[in-house]
Amino acid sequence: MGPKASEVRTSAPRTPLTRERVLQAASDLADRDGLDALTMRALAESLGVEAMSIYYHLPNKNAILDGVVELTFTEIAAGVQRQGPAQGDAAGWAAAVRERILGARRVLLRHPWAPVVIDQRKSFSPAMVRHVDGIVGIMRGSGMSHDLIHHSLHAIGNRIYGYVQELSDDGQAPPPGQLEQMQSFAPHLAAMLADVAHVDPESTLGWCDDQTEFEFGLDLLLEGIERRRIAEAAARSAPATG
Repeated sequence: MGPKASEVRTSAPRTPLTRERVLQAASDLADRDGLDALTMRALAESLGVEAMSIYYHLPNKNAILDGVVELTFTEIAAGVQRQGPAQGDAAGWAAAVRERILGARRVLLRHPWAPVVIDQRKSFSPAMVRHVDGIVGIMRGSGMSHDLIHHSLHAIGNRIYGYVQELSDDGQAPPPGQLEQMQSFAPHLAAMLADVAHVDPESTLGWCDDQTEFEFGLDLLLEGIERRRIAEAAARSAPATG
């Protein structure tokens, strides 16, 4: 007589470990506990595997960081697809670029560690390149020359990815007491910094990179680029003289 059904030990099949599963777990871990918590040991524990199992799919932490950047920009691309085709013409290019960039920012706000990792990468991931290529295509559709687009991308800088950290490399506010010390040699700057406030952590990717500041800078740039686009178009259509 065989064993009773209640005596038969069963176990659920283990989910296979894949590169995609490791990267998603790494992104989730950084979202939950911060970038400093993303270690090979912690990642292995979150997956319920030994650390050596991870090395089979990704050889080191740099490969994991490269991978989570690619994963983040794949998420950005999915948002672009949901938006549908962009209006890349003279009338709608700026609004289309603005929405493309703000869409990237919405993703980064879900992954606030991402700007630091993006800045540290020594190469561009394919998904990052496709993101920029899409914006170049919109601008080109408006009639801009490659030269103007090139200059514009330099002006936009990291805003094209949805963040900006030029004013503070580490994204942190000045330490306590620094503003008081600054008043003696930079009174105008100290007064300004004391007066402005960034009180919306849900829309902030670092000190001086909250949503209001980000959109203000982006709109200022797009308005300036539009003036250059109009001037360039007028110069092309002007009759030749001489």
